[in-house]
Amino acid sequence: MSFKKLELIEPILQALTAEGYTTPTPIQQQSIPLVLERRDLLGCAQTGTGKTAAFAIPILQILHQQKQRKPGIKALILTPTRELAIQIDESFAAYGKFTGIRHAVIFGGVSQLHQVNALKKGVDILVATPGRLLDLIGQGFVDLQRLEIFVLDEADRMLDMGFIHDVKRVITHLPSQRQTLFFSATMVPEIQKLANGLLTRPAKVEVTPPTSTVDKIEQTLYHVGKPDKPALLLHLLEEAHIPGALVFTRTKHGADKVVKILRRAHILAAAIHGNKGQTARQTALSDFKSGKLKVLVATDIAARGIDIDELTHVFNYDLPDVPETYIHRIGRTGRAGNAGVAIAFCSPEERIQLRDIEKMTSRNIPVVEEHPFPVIAGMVPPQPAPTPVKKKRMKFRYSNR
Repeated sequence: MSFKKLELIEPILQALTAEGYTTPTPIQQQSIPLVLERRDLLGCAQTGTGKTAAFAIPILQILHQQKQRKPGIKALILTPTRELAIQIDESFAAYGKFTGIRHAVIFGGVSQLHQVNALKKGVDILVATPGRLLDLIGQGFVDLQRLEIFVLDEADRMLDMGFIHDVKRVITHLPSQRQTLFFSATMVPEIQKLANGLLTRPAKVEVTPPTSTVDKIEQTLYHVGKPDKPALLLHLLEEAHIPGALVFTRTKHGADKVVKILRRAHILAAAIHGNKGQTARQTALSDFKSGKLKVLVATDIAARGIDIDELTHVFNYDLPDVPETYIHRIGRTGRAGNAGVAIAFCSPEERIQLRDIEKMTSRNIPVVEEHPFPVIAGMVPPQPAPTPVKKKRMKFRYSNR
């Protein structure tokens, strides 16, 4: 199926052609017609499936076809991280370049001056993170009374990051009559409850269930001792002639440590995580996209907004504690129809995480036996010392009988 068969207007088709898009992804094929019909939508799709275009394209078409568009924010996209907000705003700019639809993005961590100036000029579509949105609503710079479409993106990540209460506060500022589009990679009970309260007779679109891995991604596993992980990473980057890689660590400190190791080996690298300033994070991401950096090292929350079609390799330097996170990580590669490679390091201390990942995906990750830093045969992870059991003192009753 081509985008033309989705009955899209010429300005949007022209923009999609300019971006090199010809065939919609499954979630785009299913979602775009439903959104154009003005139905509420519940979308369950993992990262890399193209869900941003699934809501951005029909929103642009709906607003462009309004003959007399009154001033005011008509569509609000609420998303958890600054990086993802910027990515979504860039998508609206790309798909809507010939529509004349005005859009803006607001997020915390930077001065609000430029964001407020953009709002004062008037916008039709606003992309926002919850905290900054509530702040600017409180200051009177954002009025949502003319809102027609509300998109809640990455709802499960909102829950993980503790933003659900802020989301509920934002909802109190929205008109009751609106179209709502709800997207989440997972549907835990609390997320399902939130969706039930927001949506009215929604259509449901589920593409690539979150517990399944992407078949076109080549996955491999290296058993390696924790102290040897840096050397193995350097070995693979050099021996495999990898042009660029995204490396996931469990902690912010771990990300910074990996970057120092890579730089000492004269490999251009940078880290993005919550302790980095917004400018530093955006610079690192921009340099990685342009090829100035060979390696981008990230924690999970900071990496949620990374969307790079040409990314070929993802490293799980540390295995995640939550099995679903593994799916989100490897989904950063193999995008836009391209092949991808996901490489995981597993130290003896991470065997439990590996077991949970393979149980969730119902498959064993192929193991590379031959490499310079194998784990010593028979090595087992250290076991926690048993908790000493306090002996109860026996009480005896004496009787004169």
